[in-house]
Amino acid sequence: MSKTAKTAAAAAARPGTDWWRSGVIYQVYPRSYQDSNGDGIGDLPGITRRLDYIASLGVDAVWLSPFFKSPMKDFGYDVSDYCDVDPMFGSLDDFRELIAKANKLGLKVMIDQVLSHCSDQHAWFVESRASRTNPKADWFVWADAKPDGNPPNNWLSVFGGSSWQWDTRRRQYYLHNFLTSQPDLNFHNPEVQQALLDSVKFWLDLGVHGLRLDAINFCYHDEKLRNNPGTGEPATGPGTAPSTNPYSWQKHVYDRSRPDALKFLQRIRALTDQYPDTAMVGEVGDESGMLMVAKYTADGDKLHMGYCFDLLTDDFSAGYIRGVIDKFEKAAPTPDKGWACWAISNHDVKRIATRWGGADPDPRLTRLAAALQLSLRGASCIYQGDELGLPEADVAFEDLQDPYGITMWPEFKGRDGCRTPFPWKSDKTDLGFSSGKKLKKAKKDRAKPWLPVSEAQRPLAVNEQDDDQTSLLNHYRHLLAWRRTVPELMQGDLTLLPAHPQVLAWVREHEGSRVLCAFNIGPEAVKLDLPAGMKTATLLGDSHATGARPTAKGDKITFEPWGVLFARLA
Repeated sequence: MSKTAKTAAAAAARPGTDWWRSGVIYQVYPRSYQDSNGDGIGDLPGITRRLDYIASLGVDAVWLSPFFKSPMKDFGYDVSDYCDVDPMFGSLDDFRELIAKANKLGLKVMIDQVLSHCSDQHAWFVESRASRTNPKADWFVWADAKPDGNPPNNWLSVFGGSSWQWDTRRRQYYLHNFLTSQPDLNFHNPEVQQALLDSVKFWLDLGVHGLRLDAINFCYHDEKLRNNPGTGEPATGPGTAPSTNPYSWQKHVYDRSRPDALKFLQRIRALTDQYPDTAMVGEVGDESGMLMVAKYTADGDKLHMGYCFDLLTDDFSAGYIRGVIDKFEKAAPTPDKGWACWAISNHDVKRIATRWGGADPDPRLTRLAAALQLSLRGASCIYQGDELGLPEADVAFEDLQDPYGITMWPEFKGRDGCRTPFPWKSDKTDLGFSSGKKLKKAKKDRAKPWLPVSEAQRPLAVNEQDDDQTSLLNHYRHLLAWRRTVPELMQGDLTLLPAHPQVLAWVREHEGSRVLCAFNIGPEAVKLDLPAGMKTATLLGDSHATGARPTAKGDKITFEPWGVLFARLA
């Protein structure tokens, strides 16, 4: 481990029950991170082996996408046993070893909880579909057909087509918001809520310090099964499906984001509050975006923090991003009104370098994106590979694994492009994904990785960047370590500066001290005049935020293309 890496790892451990307020969470997609046994699929022992690397970044926590027992129709987001590890990823003992090593490194472990739906192979659903009178008959959302045999209403699945699937055993339809093999649980049944809470407690007792709640605003439905109103045209913007998907032609007022969800969030918060230093972050997929995040995180009795799709879009303009921040600041001006976990990429969207930078992204753009994200008020979530500047992988149709991408091809190519194997070593055929001297029990004949490696990512592998102090990887390490030394960025309020066509700027203030954060979101040089009475006093160049440092004279700032400025104000 390099000197920079060791310094970052030493800074990672941070005690205190409110670590999450300014916490930085590193998301790992287990299938694609590190394969320890040569079967072509990443696993828990592989992640454990790489925890030193994660700690070297200086993050607070690692979030693991699902590793529970599953038929893998949606790669773990279709759970068949909430309280066990799928053999593909290892065992419960492997998970305990991961927790133990993470604790030694000062890392908190957060796990995905997919509560709104499960697999059709889960024992609960197998029993529920057996008859209309069994003990779990109403654990899922069942409904009779209309007199003409059609589904009970017009609700649509995110993955295309009706969200109702006919079942010949019960001679009824069941609800699925995603794949037909992912039936929705009936949260109006108190027994269902308790069973899910019991499964969450199982993992909390094992020592996890956090939960990421998947699609949590989908957990309740309208009991009257009223039709969703149409939009007349495809809806666009954050939280909406691609316009090629008929799902975007409805206003989803009855099949998601129901007010009853808040009561369940209060129950799960009461449970997690029994475990010190534990926090929840919820994924809220809704057109209202940050407004819904505020609602789900207000009053300190529901989610600790939440994120939505507002910054997971293609729009990377100063005006759009300012609008997103302004919306949340107005909805949640104080911590008791809500708290955000800012995400600019994850396992469901194109990688940020490609999404915001196009086919040939400027390296300065990815540096700016990191600095922008990490200077917002709230927590942050970094997706594996963001720190390397990985571009979206080009996956051929015959290699696709994502059922969503296969269904929507070719207009929408799915999510496989951001899930290809992580590039550890540029000189290895599989980029070090399933090779290495430390793999004692590795098979001689290794299986092909579950998705092909991306040759475009080879030059950006960890070994190419680790000891290069000018690399994006070390930019992240420097930035995260420096951020901890600036109370204004960790704890301060945020005030947006007036809108500018190309520059996005705000002030973070803590105990009377103010830091200006300004970003030139564009490939042209530009000047910014600060508001009357505001002047810079000291440039904070030790952030390593940009290679071409802006110049500031009093109330006038000159930016180079993609320039970033942190300055203490007079």
